[in-house]
Amino acid sequence: MSAEIAPNRPSKALIWTGRVLSTLPVLMLLMSAGMKFARPPEVVEGMSKLGYSVDLAVPLGIVELACTIIYVVPQTAVLGAILLTGYLGGATATHVRVGDPWFGPVVFGVVLWLGLYLRDARLRALLPLRGKPS
Repeated sequence: MSAEIAPNRPSKALIWTGRVLSTLPVLMLLMSAGMKFARPPEVVEGMSKLGYSVDLAVPLGIVELACTIIYVVPQTAVLGAILLTGYLGGATATHVRVGDPWFGPVVFGVVLWLGLYLRDARLRALLPLRGKPS
């Protein structure tokens, strides 16, 4: 006879903190994708400054939007976080290459993962921050 141990239920505060933290990068990414679709003069100038053709704005916006949608769906949120980590890694590398401040995409990536970690029990079980001593 084996006794199954019920996992600890996370507090509502933990889950809501995770949702709020997840919302911040999602809103930023949705706004960024929308700006890439609209291509106002600031985006055209920014793309040029970063060394990218303005023709890449819409394809980059599509990738950004798709990855963000995958992150928002609970069943695919971990895949979305992985994809967005790659996207934000590319943004970080681009900013480093041109000598711009690079910490913005890094901070958004950390907040993205922290929000997911707090709201997803599967991820907390996979990556426990505190384990039982051996």
